[in-house]
Amino acid sequence: MFERLELITADSILSLMTAFRADPDPRKVDLGVGVYRDDHGETPIPAAVRKAESVLLARQTTKTYVGPAGNPGFNQEIASLVLGAEHEARVANRVRTIQCPGGCGALRLGAELIRYASPASVVHVSDPTWVNHVPLLSGSGLRLERYPYYDPASGGVRFAEMVAAFERLPPRAIVLLHASCHNPTGADLSPGEWRELLALVKRRQLLPFIDMAYQGLGESLEDDAYGLRLFSAELPELLFAVSCSKNFGLYRERTGALGVVCDTPAQADAAMSQLVRLARGLWSMPPDHGAAIVHGVLTDPELRAQWIAELDAMRQRVQGLRREAVRHLAEHCPGRDFGFIARQHGMFSLFGIGTAQVHELRSRHHIYMVDDGRMNVAGLRRENLEYFARSVGEVLAARAGGRG
Repeated sequence: MFERLELITADSILSLMTAFRADPDPRKVDLGVGVYRDDHGETPIPAAVRKAESVLLARQTTKTYVGPAGNPGFNQEIASLVLGAEHEARVANRVRTIQCPGGCGALRLGAELIRYASPASVVHVSDPTWVNHVPLLSGSGLRLERYPYYDPASGGVRFAEMVAAFERLPPRAIVLLHASCHNPTGADLSPGEWRELLALVKRRQLLPFIDMAYQGLGESLEDDAYGLRLFSAELPELLFAVSCSKNFGLYRERTGALGVVCDTPAQADAAMSQLVRLARGLWSMPPDHGAAIVHGVLTDPELRAQWIAELDAMRQRVQGLRREAVRHLAEHCPGRDFGFIARQHGMFSLFGIGTAQVHELRSRHHIYMVDDGRMNVAGLRRENLEYFARSVGEVLAARAGGRG
């Protein structure tokens, strides 16, 4: 049996991680892997999370299962964080939330529910989208198609083309939307565009599946949830996937949730029963440690306030790096306008250079980013911004001069 298996090329981002770690050059810069980094290049555990974890470990008396739906307190608190404590859909008892192994688990479970309810469904994802959306969703058996989203010329959203594409979709088509901090582009919908899109989605009877992976890292905890809260209040049905990896620093704890909003409480109960059944067949029981920590942070007023302050500092650091990167790039790359980087949100930006230039940055200057030019802005530090911009300028000048 196994002699027929072919060797698969390693995931490009994982290969990039390996190459970066093996590079002995002290100047090396990691803009590839999608994790937040501080001024020391480390991915820290927020102090509020550390405190909540120490309290949890001191009082925890068992490691028995919590059940296929996960930690009930976490499910309640994460829905409140994402939608707001008094959101209409929650007050009307139309929302159900199930704990999942990370945002990845939430996306896959949502895809499984869609396929069970409507096997012929097609999920329409942005062009481009996070690379792992494709295997996570299509692995359930659903077919994927693309809709226009990113405009490389402006660094913004091709909103008119996106709207035109949605107008052509059949009723009940599924559209995957990024709540904020679009990965890989950093280009987000404005509140006005969310409102315009809502009217279209209502009229065309589309089903949104909203991926919320970076709440608090774009503009604020509240602003980053604007589109999801608007759609949840106005639409009879939608799905949303939540990740606690970035904003709580719980990457390896695989902490996430899937939410479903239904037209009535009875429909929500039915959907939840199916989610529990599907989860039981996928991972049986989710890991509790990260969920219990999040619950501890969100239910302790002091820890919650401390966590929000830490999250604000993370976001402000990334915003500052975006502005400083644009300033340095303007100095070293006078022929290119990189101003879009400062207008975007979250950790990622599509840098707008070709694969050959990405490889040259890596081989000549030890600057690592994904082949499509996606860079993790949080991988920059104030002490390497000038080196980064100067290196980019040299690569662009070499290409313009016909080298390589």
